[in-house]
Parts: sequence; structure tokens; C-alpha cells
Amino acid sequence: MLEQLSWKVGGQQGEGIDSTGEIFATALNRNGYYVYGYRHFSSRIKGGHTNYKIRVSTKPRRANADNLDILIAFDQETIDFNAHELRSGGVIIADEKFKPVPPSGQDIRFYTVPLTKLAEEAGSAIMKNMVSIGATACILGLPATTFESLISDMFLRKGQKVVDSNMAAIQKGLDYMKEHGGELADFHLQPGDGKQRLFMMGNDAIGLGALAAGARVMPAYPITPASDVMEYLIKKFPKVGGHVIQTEDEIAAITMTIGANFAGVRALTATSGPGLSLMMEAIGLAGMTETPVVIIDTQRGGPSTGMPTKHEQSDMYAVLFGTHGEIAKIVLAPATAEECFYMTIDAFNYAEKYQTPVILITDLALSLAKQSVEPLDFDKIQIDRGKLATEEQLAAVEAGKLFKRYEFTADNISPRVFPGQKGGIHHVTGVEHIETGRPTEDATVRTKMMNKRLNKVQGELPNSLTYTGAENPELLVVSVGSTIGVVDEALDRLTQEGKQVAHAHLRVISPFPTETLQKYVDKAKKVLVVENNATGQLRHLMQFFGVKGTFHSQLKYDGNPYVPSEIYSHCKELF
Repeated sequence: MLEQLSWKVGGQQGEGIDSTGEIFATALNRNGYYVYGYRHFSSRIKGGHTNYKIRVSTKPRRANADNLDILIAFDQETIDFNAHELRSGGVIIADEKFKPVPPSGQDIRFYTVPLTKLAEEAGSAIMKNMVSIGATACILGLPATTFESLISDMFLRKGQKVVDSNMAAIQKGLDYMKEHGGELADFHLQPGDGKQRLFMMGNDAIGLGALAAGARVMPAYPITPASDVMEYLIKKFPKVGGHVIQTEDEIAAITMTIGANFAGVRALTATSGPGLSLMMEAIGLAGMTETPVVIIDTQRGGPSTGMPTKHEQSDMYAVLFGTHGEIAKIVLAPATAEECFYMTIDAFNYAEKYQTPVILITDLALSLAKQSVEPLDFDKIQIDRGKLATEEQLAAVEAGKLFKRYEFTADNISPRVFPGQKGGIHHVTGVEHIETGRPTEDATVRTKMMNKRLNKVQGELPNSLTYTGAENPELLVVSVGSTIGVVDEALDRLTQEGKQVAHAHLRVISPFPTETLQKYVDKAKKVLVVENNATGQLRHLMQFFGVKGTFHSQLKYDGNPYVPSEIYSHCKELF
């Protein structure tokens, strides 16, 4: 029996590929399997090849598999583009209507199934995706009832007849495959553990994290792959008195977000590279006025419009150095959907504690790939609103005097007030200012204010990186973002071969954890930095922030995430 399985469905956009993958993945997740699902799609609404690759396992997985076990083809392009991924003995299931020819030179099992015809018999041709799921169930040795509760949840609002029709389509696909020799004992899955887990993508986890953190306003302009954060909160915020505002552009989005935070409401915005570029001047305003603000940057292929629906990690320079002038910024980099939830809460707490912009940087694979997530622990959530002015401080302001909103303090963080608080009147301006906010060009004040703003965060933040593996490794791999899964798998394989390896995964990019990372670098014979960009941004940041050593790079920037074998092969070359 199989411990894991890699399954893919492909066809034209608008043909129900996403729904097919979602139903298959969600049902298996409900049955106690760990699931990881990655969508490959074009930047158009309809047409063009798309596919959804699902990895099902009895163990946690956070990356695509190297090979493919089953390919469901709704068109010939799916076979042309994806059949090479099939392992020896793999399976293709294709609709009979286009009479595809199996690829030559591959040891695969090919089944032509009348997906459309069987769907029509069940009630509608649109249910061919359900027929394909039934055919898959036969191969895996799963009963049709595996999908029953999910189908009921999805379609019962449309009536029991719709539920019955979809279940009938699944059963027809299963029965047809059984009749034609498709019940393959070597493809049967080991049972799942039966535990209930969430199944969510990083963007949904960010939205839920913002909700749990007490955020109630999100101004944003739609942009791939960040729009799902906005779409998630559009459904959730109204239930708690919150609001999502679709703005006319990213400049309006960031300035409205700053305004909401200034007014005392926790607010966020979400964007990708092109939108982040437009936000830079306003991010500088937040830094100058010491206004908390949380920005989600979901990286995609650039530059310019680039490849909006493809994966990349090339915004690290931008988030750190994109603003003109110099301000303090905190940049967090979650690695899993679970971390997206908890670190979004951290982002709001840090923004208000240090009164500075906080950018949560993800990548397309983390933002849009769905994965099994253990139940979230809401008891872990703590809200820190930072240094708010006390009644005593406000009462001490003399009549006719302004409040020292930018007061020089020992920790460089000034007491904060909200509009309307008695005694809290002060100036707010994007130019340099004195403690009450009045503009100034005094050289001494300028230097002092710059030092104040730049030195709020002292030392490293907690849990800035995680380290796993050998204490004194032959090879240390350093990574960031969604690459955690592929690196861990590659290193597990090397460990099984007797290699001494370790993994340092960064979760905070600013303030950079130089001291902690240096400690691990010093113990390693060789260091490999793995990232998805063309110029080695993470490696250069390590050197820029003072990590000393000789570093090797592995770079990939073709729009696709790594698979474990790519990391494994490169690591082997370094031994």
C-alpha cells in the first residue's frame, strides 16, 4: 500500500479543474490524510492550460512530489505538458472524446474513460469532474462514500437532487474503472489517521490571522496572488463590524490603511510586487509619522507585470530598501499556512509595539497552495497595542500646549494617542518635526529624531529562524518562505544516506538575525543558500548584514517552485 500519492488533473481554464482538485483534496483531508495542493494557472479568466497537483500522504508534506502517480486529462495538452512527470507504472485517465495517444517510451497504464458521456448519464456533462474523481477512487481502493459528506456540504443548498446527481457521477466513474480493470492493488492508499485538520492556503490563514488579531479594516486593490486575502475578509469582516474597501489603486489602499491605524483601528492591506512599488512613498510616511501599519506582500514573477500567476522570491530588496530615505521596518517571512496565521497576529503586535511599518512577505506557492493545518490554538493569541498614552500623561499636558507625540524616550518609542483624546492634540506631518510634531529643519533635532526612529528595535526578534539537523554539519542549507518543505525533504533523504546536514530557515528578514545565523554558519563546513530568484537576494542580504563565510547559491526563477529532487541533487554535488 502507498504511504503517499501524487495526483494531477489538467485541462483548459474554465473547465472545472480547480473544483476537481478542491473536491479530491478536501475529501482526503477530511479522511485524515495530509494534503498539499498546488495550482498551475494562466493569467487569464478562461482558456489556456491549467492543472492542479495534489499530494496525499500519511505524513506531513509541504511541497510537490518529484513524480506523478495519476494524471487526469481533460484534453490532449494535459498529456503533452504533464505526462513526463509520471513515474514508471503511473496512470493516465483521459476522456474518450479526443482519442489521445499515450506518450511513447513510458511505462504507464492508460485508461480511456467516457467522462463526458457518463456525466451526461448522471444528469449533466458539467459533472465530468465527478466522474474523474470516481475513477480515481477506484484506482485507490476508496469507496464513493469517501466524498459523500463533502458533496452534501457543497450542494445541499441546491437541493438533494443535485447531491444525488453528483454522487451518481462519482459512482459511475468508479464502476466503469472497476469494469475495465482499473482497480489497482498497488495504488491503494494506507489508511489516514482519522484526525480532523484544516485545509487552507496561506492567504486564507493570513485573513484569519488578521481577524483574530482584531483587525477590522482592509483597504486594498485586487492583484494576483494577494487578492484572496481581500476576498476572504470580504466574507468575514462584516460579521464582526469590519469593512473591506476596494480602492481605486494601491496608493489609495496604503494611505487609507495608514489613516485607519492612525485613528486607532487595526488595519491591513495586501498586494504584490507592482503594488508594493506604488506604496513606497506612503510606507515612508508611516515610518516618519511612526504610525503602525501592516502590509502583506505576496511575491510573484517580475519585473513589471512579469508572470502574475507564477512563483518567485524576488521582492526582498524591495521590502527592505524600496523606500526613499531611511526608516525602521520589520519584515516577517512565514513558511507554512499555520505560520501565516500566527505571524499575522505578530505583525499587528509588532506594528503597534514599535510604531513602525511591518511587512509580512510570502510567495505565490505559500499564498495559493493549500495544505493540511493542525487545529489552531486560539489560546496562544495575545494582543499588544503598544505604548498608549495614559490618562495621567494626557492630564499633565498644559492648556494650550501640544502633546509630545514624538517624545524622546529611553526605548525610542513615544506614547501614542488616538484622535479625540483630551490632551492629545499634536501635529502630524511627513516632514521632519520636533516632539510635538511641528516641522523643523534643525540639524540637532533631525539627527536625534532619525536615531530615535531607526533604533526602536534592539536586537533580534524572537524565533527569527529555526534550525534542524546535525550540530556540526557537513552542509548547512539556508532558506526562506515556502522552500522549507522541499529543503526538509531533500535533507531527510541525505540524512538517511548518512550525511551530516542541517537546515536554517529564516522567519524574520528585518531585523536580520545575524548573530544567530552566524553561530550556525560557523559550525558548518559548507553553506548553501536556496532561493527562487535570479540574483541571490537572500545570500547577498546575509553578507550585507554581516554574516561571514563562503556561501554557495542554488537559484531557480522559471516561475515554478522547487521539487525535492532538485535540492537533493544540488546538495549531493557539494559533498
